Amino acid sequence: MNHSALHMHQKVTFAVNRYEIFADNNGEPGPLIAFVEQKRLKFKEEVTIYTDSTKRTVLAAFKARKVIDLGSGYDVADADGRSIGLFRKDFGKSLLNSTWHLDQAGAGTATGSERSQGIAVLRRVWNFLPIIENIPFPFRYHFDFVRDGKPVFSVDKKTWLRDHYRIEIADAEVDRRLVIAQAVAVDALQSR
Repeated sequence: MNHSALHMHQKVTFAVNRYEIFADNNGEPGPLIAFVEQKRLKFKEEVTIYTDSTKRTVLAAFKARKVIDLGSGYDVADADGRSIGLFRKDFGKSLLNSTWHLDQAGAGTATGSERSQGIAVLRRVWNFLPIIENIPFPFRYHFDFVRDGKPVFSVDKKTWLRDHYRIEIADAEVDRRLVIAQAVAVDALQSR
């Protein structure tokens, strides 16, 4: 899997957040390459990424290191349980602007944060307003991941009300399974 762009669509159901990740086909979603169902209300987060909706073949998985994850990490492993890397939320920086750190062996740390400080603050205010907090956040937001000042990948929300994202991958060396895991986390672990 060596795609430079992906599309991720989330579908919310009663018990799970469902994600479908598609290869890019001239700017539009192409073939399905990954399928994720994240169960809600788990004490220790564990998410399996499959190659399709039959859930027969595992592509990767990520698992929280601790039950309470304010600054904890999530280990990402391949289908055989070998480490691909890890990601973690920077709790302190995320108070104003959600910030993640992504580590891949031999590649160093990529740091991702929300592109727009204004949207980041608005999203936090939205979550504290009674009644409105239960309405999906209607604005688009974007995360940019960089390493040593160079772009690694970005996650851009492309629709106003539905959770459809375009993932642009600038670093040819970053493991696509790690990118998919982080993109799912940007949405699922922040209750978007």
